[in-house]
Order: sequence, then structure tokens, then C-alpha cells
Amino acid sequence: MNKELIKRRFERCLKTYDANAAVQDRMAQKLISMLNHKEYPEILEIGCGTGLLTRYAVKNLSYNSYSACDIVQKCEEYIKSIDSKILFTPCDVDSLFNDRQSYDLIISNAVFQWLDDTENVIKNIIRKLNPDGVLIFSTFGTQNFREVFQAAGKGLVYYSIEDWEKKLTGLKFTIEEEIIRLNFETPADVLRHMKNTGVNSLSNMAWKKTDLFKFEYAYNNICNNAPTLTYNPIYIKLENILK
Repeated sequence: MNKELIKRRFERCLKTYDANAAVQDRMAQKLISMLNHKEYPEILEIGCGTGLLTRYAVKNLSYNSYSACDIVQKCEEYIKSIDSKILFTPCDVDSLFNDRQSYDLIISNAVFQWLDDTENVIKNIIRKLNPDGVLIFSTFGTQNFREVFQAAGKGLVYYSIEDWEKKLTGLKFTIEEEIIRLNFETPADVLRHMKNTGVNSLSNMAWKKTDLFKFEYAYNNICNNAPTLTYNPIYIKLENILK
């Protein structure tokens, strides 16, 4: 995964993200609703972005300390506007494992699909949980952006619920998924939506007019001239993990 490209694309869409990220907003609300308790003294949020999940966490949870990280430094101003006491760290998830801080709740919304080695990351995150701590996160399943993959022949590698169940063998977890379809006027609107939410981070190559024409033609054929974009959120909660 090209972290620098991902960083640049998300940095460029900070001002447009919230207005276009209705699915991610819904996912953030879902994560908070899945928590059995509302008090977590030490909270860490991984990949906070503009603070969609942060806002719901701050509003609905009680905490003594809230830490948040993101690879985009400019996210700090968004997070500080939600709660100036939040400790923001500009870093990727791998850098979190260098300190000894532990947490009662670790949360993350629509981030894990960008990680290269999810199994190893989860193992490291679990080591940072206090006794009976909770890790809860959302990612995307194999049906995510299926229209784009069929039309363009490229996309992220997504895991199914069955894949995740194998990755989490031996842990106590709950897992859910859903399918959400957004409607658009044209395939170009789909691409604009993806750009405005920063998810067009697979390639640094600029499209030529012929590339765009081929994409639009294929996309309209796939969707019978009624363009849709499929989201396939997966929600995973690991709990009661004793040291």
C-alpha cells in the first residue's frame, strides 16, 4: 500500500469529506451503538480523519483521556475543534506500538482496509488493551465498490466475514455486515464522490479522456445506465480480552 499517496489524497479531501461521507458517518454511529458500556477511562482512536467517529464518541462516551492519530497532520485542527483536550498524534498505526500506553477502548472507522498486514496489526493492538478492554472497528467486505472494480479492473483487496472469522480465531468477537447502495446520475459523479472522500488512492496515474470514456461506458453497462456504488461495511468488536 502506498502510504504517501493515501496521505496526499486524504489531505486534499479534508474540506469535502464530511459532506460526502454519509456511509462513513452511518458506520461511525453503528460502532458507538455496538458498545455495551459508555465509560472507558482511556480511549484511542486510530485514523480519526476529520472526526466523524470522534464526534459520536465524545458525545456518547465518558472518558478521562482521549487520544487520536492520523497520518494527515492537518486532521489535528478538526479534532481539536471537537475537544481541545484530545491528544492528537500525526502517525500511521504501526507507530502506535512503540510506547507503553494502554487503553480501555480502541476504536477505528473505515481504516483497516488500508492496512497491509491486518492480522499483525490486530495482534499488536490487542497487546495495548487493558484487561477487559475493547477493540471495535469497521472496514469493508468483498462487495465494496464492486461496480468500480468491474468497470476499471482495479480495487483494494477486501476480506469477507468468513476471512475475518479465520483471522480472529481464538478471540471473543462479534461481527456484522451490511450492504448500502448509493445512486448517482453519471459514472463521473461516482468518481467525483470517491475523490471527495479520499478513496481514490490506488493509483497516482492521471486518466486520459479515452480511459474515462471506457470507464463510463463499462460502468453504464454494468448498472444498466442507472449508476450505483455499493458499500459493504463490516463491523467487528473484540471484547473481554484478558491479559
